[in-house]
Amino acid sequence: MNLVGIGYDIHAFASLEAQRKLILGGVEIAHPVGLDGHSDADVLCHAIADAVLGAIGEADIGHHFPNTDETLRGMSSLEIVRRSAQLVAQQGGRIINIDSTLLSEAPKIAPHLSAMRANLAAALGIEAKRVGIKATTNERLGSIGRKEGIAAMAVANVEI
Repeated sequence: MNLVGIGYDIHAFASLEAQRKLILGGVEIAHPVGLDGHSDADVLCHAIADAVLGAIGEADIGHHFPNTDETLRGMSSLEIVRRSAQLVAQQGGRIINIDSTLLSEAPKIAPHLSAMRANLAAALGIEAKRVGIKATTNERLGSIGRKEGIAAMAVANVEI
């Protein structure tokens, strides 16, 4: 049986004083500010993890990785993806593919896509060619368009 899940996440940019690194798809990207969050705030990983969890009928990442758990502070979001993929395997399933989109006015994502795909594929236990990542702007509309943060959405196809 094929199951599909959808995920969405958005994080605001942190203040300059916070000195956060911008991490997307497990890749550190040169940018003046990173995203604010409890973990490394990797919106792409969070959307993908939620899509994977949704496909198998699990609660979202806020349930599995609550921001009230101080042991999770600063954790790599690739680990969140890895643990979500492990839940699929525990249910006797396998991830077929992921399709995702980043919404951001800046920075440019294209130079980092190959590394992101490789990181996510390794965490998911699938081939990199089965991880789709696209990037688009929000045409200067809304909080994303005003460069206040970055959002991501993802779809996961899981076979059980």
